Amino acid sequence: MKRLIDESDIRREVTNVGKKIAHDYRDSQLTILGVLTGSIVFVADLIRAIDLPVRLGVIQASSYRGRTTQPAALTIDTHMLPDIRGRDVLIADDIFDTGRTLDALVKDIRQQEPNSVGSVVLLRKQGRQTVEIEPDYHCFDIPDAFIVGYGLDYNDDYRHLPYIAVMEEQDL
Repeated sequence: MKRLIDESDIRREVTNVGKKIAHDYRDSQLTILGVLTGSIVFVADLIRAIDLPVRLGVIQASSYRGRTTQPAALTIDTHMLPDIRGRDVLIADDIFDTGRTLDALVKDIRQQEPNSVGSVVLLRKQGRQTVEIEPDYHCFDIPDAFIVGYGLDYNDDYRHLPYIAVMEEQDL
């Protein structure tokens, strides 16, 4: 593996994005929805960087299974979703790759009648987007590579790494 983003750089950018979100949502009733499972580390740090009272919820969305590095059919599970009717919602995800997941989540969440739906991602991958939507906030632009660490995994491994690394061919 090759280290791409150090722990200190992640901490700095998550803090900066948290401050922007706090400013933009200062007069709002904000609910952060973390996309399970990859966003958990990011969401934990992000909500501590947002100096506002926020509600926290989770939603499950997945298109990667096991050892695959290519997305499959997207599944969304909303059974853990809190009541978001009339609230400002910010979907927090680990990575914006093709954009299919975020696009589907925004459409799904809008059916719950929130006041607004925005998005924040840790990583925005270059050159893979297949939808019109863009995240409202992001911490890093990254190359088109398979990434692990800071919550992102390969076959449920490497989530514990405090930095972001690129999986090289011999690692897969």
